[in-house]
Amino acid sequence: MRSVELYTGAGGLALGISRAGFRHVAVVERDGQSCATIRRNQERKVESLPHWPVFNCDVRDFDVATVPEGIELVAAGVPCQPFSIGGKHKGHADERNLFPQTIELIRRVKPQAVLIENVRGLLRRSFSKYFGYIELMLKYPEISRHTDEQWLAHLGRLEQYHTKGKRDGLYYRVVHRLLNAADYGVPQKRERLFMVAIRADLGLEWSFPPPTHSSESLLWEQHCSGDYWSRHAVSPRERPKLSVEWRERAEGLQGRLISLKPWRTIRDATCDLPVPAIRRTREEPGLTHFLIAGARSYAGHTGSPLDEPAKTLKAGVHGVPGGENMLALSDGAVRYFTIRESARLQTFPDSFVFPNSWTESMRQIGNAVPVTLGELIARRLKGTLSRKLN
Repeated sequence: MRSVELYTGAGGLALGISRAGFRHVAVVERDGQSCATIRRNQERKVESLPHWPVFNCDVRDFDVATVPEGIELVAAGVPCQPFSIGGKHKGHADERNLFPQTIELIRRVKPQAVLIENVRGLLRRSFSKYFGYIELMLKYPEISRHTDEQWLAHLGRLEQYHTKGKRDGLYYRVVHRLLNAADYGVPQKRERLFMVAIRADLGLEWSFPPPTHSSESLLWEQHCSGDYWSRHAVSPRERPKLSVEWRERAEGLQGRLISLKPWRTIRDATCDLPVPAIRRTREEPGLTHFLIAGARSYAGHTGSPLDEPAKTLKAGVHGVPGGENMLALSDGAVRYFTIRESARLQTFPDSFVFPNSWTESMRQIGNAVPVTLGELIARRLKGTLSRKLN
């Protein structure tokens, strides 16, 4: 099955979609350094990357004529800064809001399915009207916005068409859900909004994949069965103390059947890595596993405990953020995650390198969709789309 990837970044979502069995006919990214990362990994022949046609351009300048009409999937990690909790909160008024341009491309390409990822901030009350507008645009991409028409006027026309009940031409059935990556085996508590649209004429049913991992299972292995500590050969005196709240939760699990796998922790993801070097070596940038000085803990930025999934890695606007990209050590100190540790927390394979400065590499990693989560969603989509052939 064929796919187009928009706003590819360093390729986390694109790699997950490739692993699920889709073949990219175009990956589009305007940022030159992100494209350089993809091309470096193409040279290294990492997984399916050598076959990706990379278009280093703005989505608004991408030649849609190069894409065959009716392809199976368009995926888009639409720029999140307009809606991010840590951003300027301009929403639809932000020049980086590219949802209308994304919908226009969908209108022209008419894919069988669409997968969109964005920050949970888009679901905030202050953006609720605009989020409803995005959903209606995605449902009815042929009801396009007129020149000089304000978005609220366009929303009104879409609402009228939606409530009329009659469906003509191209339209999609749309669902959305806020997913926590930790619930799907990613060693990071990363909540992101996913929207899936399937062309209505296909008559297909779809739902998001159920969670595979849970915090309760991790709590059971750590504080009831002890299997977690045995697996990592951690002695009782080295184990972190349990807070009153977590002790009560652990006691409440006694006698319960927990079928899901435990959340994966930072220790799970990085235990086989060597102790990071104090300074960079002669290794190729991106492969190195080195320390960067300057990490410090302050209110709201206290680092991630080793025996939990990491906090959400962030890209940062003015350099690498503090607490979200730090490891909290057992002696109370903190340090920044290394590039390789961060890549593992986003489930990139070790063969995937980030050949840039530390700051740029961390920006690309922080902006990425976890590869594993992208693969799970795309694999379920592929299975659904395959049913139309039967």
